[in-house]
Amino acid sequence: MAVSALTAVPQAVNLLDAGSLLSAFGALGIAVVLFAETGLLIGFFLPGDSLLFTAGLLSVPGAHGAAHLALSQVLVASAVGALLGAQTGYWIGRRGGRALLARSRARKLHEGAARAEELLDRYGHAKAIVLARFVPVVRTVLNPLAGALNVPARLFTLWQIVGGAVWTVGLVLAGYALGSSVPNVDRYLLPIVALVVIVSLIPIALELLRARSRRGSEEGAR
Repeated sequence: MAVSALTAVPQAVNLLDAGSLLSAFGALGIAVVLFAETGLLIGFFLPGDSLLFTAGLLSVPGAHGAAHLALSQVLVASAVGALLGAQTGYWIGRRGGRALLARSRARKLHEGAARAEELLDRYGHAKAIVLARFVPVVRTVLNPLAGALNVPARLFTLWQIVGGAVWTVGLVLAGYALGSSVPNVDRYLLPIVALVVIVSLIPIALELLRARSRRGSEEGAR
């Protein structure tokens, strides 16, 4: 009796582990996580990139991972979560403005806000909204920041749909393509996901290097 009772207790879900999330919640979990990551400032720590890629891997017929998903459901859930999340974040920013960011003490969130504002200034609204989808943390704060800066609603909606569709569909299909072309690739799920996380952090590292080089050139000019 005691043994059966213990085995009936579900394991705790690790919100930072894509495999754990997918095993516990399936395609619905993808929609909820992406909505939180792109629409709510509290979701900046969630694993959007690795979640999408892992979901694509686990959608391959015959995959033996923690969960098996249907590709069509994954694509729909990913797009719905990311698009509704971004739009919600925009309207939160439109209503609450910068006061929402000011209340947070999370250093990463404020750093992401600075990078998001820099993207908007450097590339313009349309390009920045699309590019932000591929940069962790920045994709969380750019949407409310765009609302706070009164980026036109139609322009934001158009380009967040474009960026969201490319980001979600691209990563899911990349995972699916890898799983389809490499036999038993799900056995190497952890190192693959780790690689995806590292690759997703490259834009942040590049931005930091560029910022340092600009500061160095400015100080040298003085």
